[in-house]
Amino acid sequence: MTHSPPGSPRCCVTGAPGKAGGGDDPSGPSGGTVMAPPPPQKEIVYNKLLPYGERLEAEAARFLAHIKDNLARAVQLQELWPGGLFWTRKLSTYIRLYGRKFSREDHVLFIKLLYELVTIPRLEISMMQGFARLLINLLKKKELLSRDDLELPWRPLYEMLERILYSKTENLGLNWFPNSVESVLKTLVKSCRPYFPEDATAEMLDEWRPLMCPFDVTMQKAITYFELFLPTTLPPALHQKGFKLWFDEFIGLWVSVQNLPQWEGHLVNLFARLATDNIGYIDWDPYVPKIFTRILRSLNLPVGSNQVVVPRFLTNAYDVGHAVMWITAMMGGPSKLVQKHLSGLFNSIASFYHPSNNGRWLNKLMKLLQRLPSGVVRRLHRERYKKMTWLTPVPESHKLTDQDVTDFVECIIQPVLLAMFSKTGSLEAAQALQNLALMRPELVIPPVLEKTYPALETLTEPHQLTATLSCVIGVARSLVSGGKWFPEGPTHMLPLLMRALPGVDPNDFSKCMITFQFIATFSTLVPLVDCSSVLQERDDLSEVERELCSATAEFEDFVLQFMDRCFGLIESSTLEQTREETETEKMTHLESLVELGLSSTFSTILTQCSKDIFKVALEKVFNFAVSNIFETRVAGRMVADMCRAAVKCRPEESLKLFVPHCCNVITHLTVNDDVLRDEELDKELLWNLQLLSEITRVDGKKLLVYREQLGKILQRTLHLTCKQGYILSCNLLHHLLRSATLIYPTEYCSVPGGFDKPVSEYFPIKTKLNVGCSLLWLELIQLKKKACFLLCSRDDVQQCLAIVHNSLFLSDNKFLFLPLAGYILDNSEDDTKSLFLIIKIISDVLQFQGSHKHEFDSRWKSFNLVKKSMENRLQGKKQHIRALLIDRVMLQHELRTLTMEGCEYKTSHQEMIRDLLCLSTSSYGQVRSKAQQAFFTALGTYNFCCRDIIPLVLEFLRPDRQDVTQKQFKGALYCLLGNHSGVCLANLHDWDCIAQTWPAIVSSGLSKAMSLEKPSIVRLFDDLAEKIHRQYETIGLDFAVPEKCIEIAVMLQKSEHPSSDFTGLCSEEIQLGIQRQKEKNAEAVRNYENLINMLLDCVEQRNLPWKFEHISIGFLSLLLRDDRILPVRAIKFFVQCLNHDAIVVRKVAISAVAGILKQLKRTHKKVPICPYEISGSPKPSSIQAGDRPDNQWLHYDSQSLPKTKEAWESCCFVEKTHWGYYTWPQTMTVYAPVEHQPKLGRRRDELTEAEQIIYDHFSDPKFVEQLIKFLSLEDRKGKDKFNPRRFCLFKGLFRNFDDAFLPVLQPHLEELVADSHESTQRCVAEIIAGLIRGSKHWTFEKVEKLWKLLCPLLRTALSNITVETYNDWGTCIATSCESRDPRKLHWLFELLLESPLSGEGGSFVDACRLYVLQGGLAQQEWRVPELLHRLLKYLEPKLTQVYKNVRERIGSVLTYIFMIDVSLPNTAATKSPRVHEFTTRILENLKPLMEADEEIQNHVMEENGIGEQDERTQGIKLLKTILKWLMASAGRSFSTAVTEQLQLLPLFFKIAPVENDNSYDELKRDAKMCLSLMSQGLLYPQQVPLVLQVLKQTARSNSWHARYTVLTYLQTMVFYNLFIFLNNEEAVNDIRWLVIKLLEDEQLEVREMAATTLSGLLQCNFLTMDGPMQTHFEQLCKMRLPKKRKRDLGSVVDTIPSGDLVKRHAGVLGLSACILSSPYDVPTWMPQLLMDLSAHLNDPQPIEMTVKKTLSNFRRTHHDNWQEHKQQFTDDQLLVLTDLLVSPCYYA
Repeated sequence: MTHSPPGSPRCCVTGAPGKAGGGDDPSGPSGGTVMAPPPPQKEIVYNKLLPYGERLEAEAARFLAHIKDNLARAVQLQELWPGGLFWTRKLSTYIRLYGRKFSREDHVLFIKLLYELVTIPRLEISMMQGFARLLINLLKKKELLSRDDLELPWRPLYEMLERILYSKTENLGLNWFPNSVESVLKTLVKSCRPYFPEDATAEMLDEWRPLMCPFDVTMQKAITYFELFLPTTLPPALHQKGFKLWFDEFIGLWVSVQNLPQWEGHLVNLFARLATDNIGYIDWDPYVPKIFTRILRSLNLPVGSNQVVVPRFLTNAYDVGHAVMWITAMMGGPSKLVQKHLSGLFNSIASFYHPSNNGRWLNKLMKLLQRLPSGVVRRLHRERYKKMTWLTPVPESHKLTDQDVTDFVECIIQPVLLAMFSKTGSLEAAQALQNLALMRPELVIPPVLEKTYPALETLTEPHQLTATLSCVIGVARSLVSGGKWFPEGPTHMLPLLMRALPGVDPNDFSKCMITFQFIATFSTLVPLVDCSSVLQERDDLSEVERELCSATAEFEDFVLQFMDRCFGLIESSTLEQTREETETEKMTHLESLVELGLSSTFSTILTQCSKDIFKVALEKVFNFAVSNIFETRVAGRMVADMCRAAVKCRPEESLKLFVPHCCNVITHLTVNDDVLRDEELDKELLWNLQLLSEITRVDGKKLLVYREQLGKILQRTLHLTCKQGYILSCNLLHHLLRSATLIYPTEYCSVPGGFDKPVSEYFPIKTKLNVGCSLLWLELIQLKKKACFLLCSRDDVQQCLAIVHNSLFLSDNKFLFLPLAGYILDNSEDDTKSLFLIIKIISDVLQFQGSHKHEFDSRWKSFNLVKKSMENRLQGKKQHIRALLIDRVMLQHELRTLTMEGCEYKTSHQEMIRDLLCLSTSSYGQVRSKAQQAFFTALGTYNFCCRDIIPLVLEFLRPDRQDVTQKQFKGALYCLLGNHSGVCLANLHDWDCIAQTWPAIVSSGLSKAMSLEKPSIVRLFDDLAEKIHRQYETIGLDFAVPEKCIEIAVMLQKSEHPSSDFTGLCSEEIQLGIQRQKEKNAEAVRNYENLINMLLDCVEQRNLPWKFEHISIGFLSLLLRDDRILPVRAIKFFVQCLNHDAIVVRKVAISAVAGILKQLKRTHKKVPICPYEISGSPKPSSIQAGDRPDNQWLHYDSQSLPKTKEAWESCCFVEKTHWGYYTWPQTMTVYAPVEHQPKLGRRRDELTEAEQIIYDHFSDPKFVEQLIKFLSLEDRKGKDKFNPRRFCLFKGLFRNFDDAFLPVLQPHLEELVADSHESTQRCVAEIIAGLIRGSKHWTFEKVEKLWKLLCPLLRTALSNITVETYNDWGTCIATSCESRDPRKLHWLFELLLESPLSGEGGSFVDACRLYVLQGGLAQQEWRVPELLHRLLKYLEPKLTQVYKNVRERIGSVLTYIFMIDVSLPNTAATKSPRVHEFTTRILENLKPLMEADEEIQNHVMEENGIGEQDERTQGIKLLKTILKWLMASAGRSFSTAVTEQLQLLPLFFKIAPVENDNSYDELKRDAKMCLSLMSQGLLYPQQVPLVLQVLKQTARSNSWHARYTVLTYLQTMVFYNLFIFLNNEEAVNDIRWLVIKLLEDEQLEVREMAATTLSGLLQCNFLTMDGPMQTHFEQLCKMRLPKKRKRDLGSVVDTIPSGDLVKRHAGVLGLSACILSSPYDVPTWMPQLLMDLSAHLNDPQPIEMTVKKTLSNFRRTHHDNWQEHKQQFTDDQLLVLTDLLVSPCYYA
């Protein structure tokens, strides 16, 4: 890096001497001329710690000035590409290197400029994403800029999202967006959100409220927009303009929706964000029970015995992250209500965390556990430690108090401790513990340690050990730092370390790794210094400190024991031990991991040692290394690593031991020259070489002493014949050079400067160049001569190359030994090993800047992981451990070297890349693939080299070349394809490149080397085509820059600090820029049309294989755009392809022609209207949704349908269904009258050339006949569906050419309708739907004529409907009615309502007709109340249908009929049918069933008997249909009509079967299913008493089935509405009374179910085991048993139990329920209850059975942790228990 002199004119134009320190330097000149530069926004602090830190200030200033200049210049000259893009990239590089090191003024200008650039409407997508990513980065730290500094408009962003995410043309293939665009745009909006103006909220509400029609997809869109855009960070003074405008309305909506529609989750995300940004300004208390109930429901936990899950509850569940955000934001404050509910939540779900439970819900629970503590820590950090910024602070009253924190930790710690041993692993628990320990170490660490000590002792449960150790690692920092809460923490460290040693175990890999991690973590945190001598010197130590000091004496012992363990591990993993002779010699993956763990742990320990301990350790390692000889593959590497660790720590002492020893041995062994030629070398020699090569990886200065010796050794060994030998020697060379030339830190102690010298240098990074290099230089020059000119043997070549490769550090990357590659390729192409080395060398020369990119990336990742596990999130402020800081600075240095140097593309690079291309197309597969990888990386590194290389690659594909081999051809294709992450040459987003590559790919089909017999080549072409389709994004044609951008660019140029010496552009330059930009646009258009013509030329070549024709048609289809009509020649081509022989081509053509028709669509004029004038009613004062007087005129009214021309033309049609339901938009527009619209019925000569082509083909009867023939073919049997692409094609035809083609099509339509085959029916359905939708703008006469034609067709079609086609007709009618005013389609609706259940054609046709009708009406939602009433009236008498399929269909239709009757806030009562009135009528008809007492059997014969059947039978048939309706609506409607359904409950309770038996009839199964779904429903608080009323009444019923079912219903209902019940004390008492009453039921099954229910309610802490309840059960247990009467043996056994026995059983069941309610622990009351229970072991049945079951269950659930549980019992109780649990009856 060049160091410019302080006064260099480049950087300081103002004439201030550029201070190397930057910043506000008080010693600067205080003249009136110059102001000190403003402070930078936020810089990267690590730069100051670099050894050359002081030079960076000037460098940064230069770089920034450069960027500002050129960026401003590019924008003014209208050069978005490459200039604008290049300099915005440079700006992001600048931010990576220096942070946000620019003034606030510049910051704002950069943001404004980029905001303007991003929102250019016609900007190419890839550029938009580039700008957006940089803008997100600039806005990332929102505390740097307040709302006063910056304001950004919201509308341009909204327009952009609307244009891209809800694109009208994307589905027709006129726009291609990348997948990532959605997340980029959303993040962009999130980043801009804090800076939206204050009136934005009101404007957004006006804009999106009209979309809020809950039955329509627009509702999802509106809520998504609100969630994304609504600003929630306004200051309190502006709350009136912010959330207060919408809060009540939205929360009301949320509270009243019961069935979890898709948008509910988005609403929750919005509330969570609102709560987080405004802690203390919103009172959440009234909503808390509802919030927690819904969060609990959203976890989808399994409850009750047999439960059916509604599928949408799984897909639409809340996002755990947002739920956690919401909870943490509501905590604190005066009321403590949230904490109470949170404890309730964890109490109720705690048992799900026990390791023996598993299911798909477990991941959510673990996530909850992991996120909550980190959320609370984040909040505490924000309240207590974070610097104040402009964002609203939390008011004092609502900050979390210490008590709040303690309560929180106490409520969550139990589940976390259970989760440590979960099936999914202990990661989440460890993260949770790390955060909890930061807050309350004294509550968290002791229980963890309690679990750890026994786990370290046990040998049989390794999982337990790994889990506890990973958790202790999590809490390590809190444990070691002790602090005021937990002073005894540090005393645990040594015992833990000593006990962990046995974990270094060669036989259990995972245990070994976690132990290494454990030891490394602790020794990083604490220096290993023996301080026991301090005890004699000082007497002012506390008790704990004294204890610690005496304990440190054990450190030395620990280090030595650890080393012994490691030596053991090494000895057991030598090659001889672990493998047979024949196997590989490389290290296995596991071994390399162990090696890594071992070396890093050992080096950590040595780094942290005191000098004395180190000396002992060094002796020990040295002796071990010297006294044994290891093989160099596995054990050798491990030992060498340990030695290297020692040398790295204290180079001087260690090198003194090692270097002389190794050098002597090696010199001694190589005295004899014969050795040099040996193929196999002596093991001792190899081992010493290896050792030497590892220990030289240290500070170069320390090696200078041994220069001579090392030089001699290199001379002796570099030319060994044995490959292993010279490779080790090359390593030695490599490390020597490396330590001589690179910059690196010299020590990593956790206390600056080690433990035995004063702090002399803060941050020791050294750099120098070794003197010993001269010797090597000569060597290299010889080698080069030898390598290039002597034809030496292969091994020699390889050896030379190896040496060159390892000494690249010195060579200034410029020596040209490159002819060699070509030479080897020509002469000995099969010498692949040399070629591999050459590839390595080239890629190093191209990439290597002192470190490799991929190594750097992985180190950056692992650094972040370690940082996460060690950081203190609570206090923040970067309080990292010193070793981590040193690492981070090192990374910063490498980042600089990687990003600063070497992106310019020079000729030497060009030559090397060409060499790589040669190697990529050579004959050997392995060489090719290695070279290709290097090639792709190089392409990614150098800007603009792709354009240079593409023609060279395409050379190999030219069809006229005769000399290309198949290998070369394949190689070239691979080069085009690219790897999965890098550049794809075939698909650069640039016209020049695509215009070269695409035609070349297509015409390569004619090349001699291409053969479709080779599957590998076919696969390559498939992959290429697939990749191009996947990655293609529409490329821009218009690169204009708006005026606004240019203004900001000028301001940016003028801003100071650093200002540039760049004067403004003169007008000629600007004119020239505009001129250039126009030329560029013209050239883009030219390129676009050329490309299309070239592709068409390619297709028309003779003998082109079919595959390439398909590829080329695929390419052409990508080139459709929405801003330019396709050239006429291409249109003609696509229209002709509609009748191509190949179905693949026809499919592409159908989409393409549909797209072309969209391009040719003429715009239709719109005019504004005032809905209040049309309806004649005033505008309502407040928001009221639903049917109001002012939207009445939109309803379908059969009295005033537009049946004449005048009525049609005066009628105001509104096509979109959602307009007017919630509110009207600010300006409501509708289509203008016919005379203002484009002309219909044009003659051929009035059409444009493009339209004429289409007109000619579709007027040609032969063409149409062929097309219809193709369209009515089957594609995949049984898989085909109504095809929207074909529908779009026909819709386009009838929209653009109105009824011109009807005469040609009509005969075909009539023919097709009559044929009942599925494919013909599908074809006609697609055409009819296209006709109906395409006739949108036709005149009345044309439309009337159309329906005269269509009605008979549809009647025929509906009578011919079959199993295969009813879906298609349903889709057809639904598609036809979508977004159309119902009054326009009155012919269709009247046709569909002509008696759908006529009975002609049997039950099936009836069901199908209903289905088709439902499709049409559902699309119309709330606008057809009259039709819905007519339908309901028609259906009601028919509800007693016999046929199952018709019943199911009616059920579904009823759901849609009542869908509109919603109970949402501020919604008017609907004009459509209402559930309430309907249910009342139904209940009337079900009376006979309600009153009957006997069991209801399904004894209806399945055919309609003659005469009227009795009321009861009719009732049963009716009930079956009603059940279908309730089941269908459970998942679909918004709110459940609870009050009405409750009246049906008693009836269902009676019918539902008790056992799980699938042989039951439909009625019983449905009743059971229905109860299951109803019990999961969400209740409003006001509905709770009503439900309980019904349950209490049913509990008195005579049928025990009903009483039993009440209990199962109750279990699910309470759990799914837990907090709503808990919030209502009366309800809790009612439930308690109900369960305890049913415990005394005369029916055994009911009693047992009641006990299960009670135990469940106790387990989820809904009820508590209090004194009165316990006494009640104990009283019952004491009931006297009836005396056994002596009977004759022959007499009938007395079967009816007496009342007393029942009561006594109830008492026992009560006790048993209490015991089973805590399956995983032993509360204080449990031992006594077990004793009470055991007294009843000999009671008569069924009591004895109950006691036995309870005891065996107790034993089963407590067996795992019996050692702990035992502590709770007294000795006497234990004796009794042991007797009970091993009862003699087992052996009887």
